[in-house]
Amino acid sequence: MVISGRVPLLLALGLVGVLLRPSPSTVLLWVLGVAVLTGLDLLLAPSPAAVGLTRREPGTVRLGHPAQAGLVLRNDTRRTVHLQVRDAWQPSAGAHDNRHRLHLRAGDVARLRTPLLPRRRGDLAAAGVTVRTWGPLGLAARQRTYDVPGTVRALPPFDSRKHLPSRLARLRELDGRAAVRVRGAGTEFDSLREYVRGDDVRSIDWRASARTPQVVVRTWQPERDRRVVLVLDTSRTSAGRVARVAGADETDGMPRLDAAMDAALLLAALASRAGDRVDLVAGDRRVRALQRLHGSRDVAARMQEQMAGLEPVLAEADWDALAGAVQGLGRQRALVVLLTALEPSAVAEGLLPVLPVLTRHHRVVLASVRDPDLSRLAEVAEHDAGIEEVHAAAAAEHELDRRRRMGEVLGRLGVDVVDADADALPPALADHYLMLKAQGLL
Repeated sequence: MVISGRVPLLLALGLVGVLLRPSPSTVLLWVLGVAVLTGLDLLLAPSPAAVGLTRREPGTVRLGHPAQAGLVLRNDTRRTVHLQVRDAWQPSAGAHDNRHRLHLRAGDVARLRTPLLPRRRGDLAAAGVTVRTWGPLGLAARQRTYDVPGTVRALPPFDSRKHLPSRLARLRELDGRAAVRVRGAGTEFDSLREYVRGDDVRSIDWRASARTPQVVVRTWQPERDRRVVLVLDTSRTSAGRVARVAGADETDGMPRLDAAMDAALLLAALASRAGDRVDLVAGDRRVRALQRLHGSRDVAARMQEQMAGLEPVLAEADWDALAGAVQGLGRQRALVVLLTALEPSAVAEGLLPVLPVLTRHHRVVLASVRDPDLSRLAEVAEHDAGIEEVHAAAAAEHELDRRRRMGEVLGRLGVDVVDADADALPPALADHYLMLKAQGLL
């Protein structure tokens, strides 16, 4: 039961009667009369169960983009129903303007829309629909909350998509540049053309030249149909928040895992356009996602679906299990991209022992999201610096030095290291991929 503001207003109006006839019986009679009216109004209010509810789910949406959840209400009674409806969602769904007032005649159908603005990845669920039906006097209402299941899936936003056109232009330039078309490791036959001065005589195709009046040479292009395996670390190191720009507040930052996802999506979209096969492995102490994406029309979209439900786990990564998953995808040589934090202790204890297994068969790249605040703290001014600033600068410089030394260790093991800020990592990783492809190192 719910009462409206009219009930206390009616009780306040009883003061007029008390002033005219000041006695306890006046107060009692007025309160009793208001109570009877309220109870009668409650009895005449339709049951909330008489309102049929059907949900229309919004489907999927990118994180930070608006969506709309739909509700269909149907009046199954024979009289007009005065309603208040609240469509509640979990807080991270960002539901707003979700309280609706409406009047439904007998048999009428109404469609309500609740705007959503997801603030977290994954499946965000509806919390329930509260229906309140008022009596004819508007004094009291019946109220009940119904469980009307519904979810909206918030996908990674893929903000690095803006870098894709420029990288695709460089890829087309790479495919069409004659200087690249020299025979070597990582190249494949492309076509035949007429010999011009300056061509390598070793590229002359004598059999084809014997059948034509001109001398014909073979041209080569970076080999296609290579494998790219993206390994996404979802262990404790991926839970830390990093600023998107130096000096930004924590609220302006993002989890390392989300930044790594952004870089993985850009590389996957670029590699698929280059004709390479893309596979995804994600996990921590166990494998959370294992997906072969070869043959998909939109590799990035499928990866977003797989990544939507991934969350950091406060446990160390089991790199033996992740390396085993990579090996289980096939023995063919591949570009294995490890998207993990370049944290010296975690790398030394977990990743280093399994790297020889990966580097023996594959080209390995470690892509790490660096916190720009480390560089900011290390740059302390010589003047006007207090003892706290000096200590913070020393600690930041020590951490940066440890990361540099760990990068050198990985380099000696044959691992390429791409260490950049959250916004700079996706284009940096894509550029590194294009460089490897141009040099025939995949």
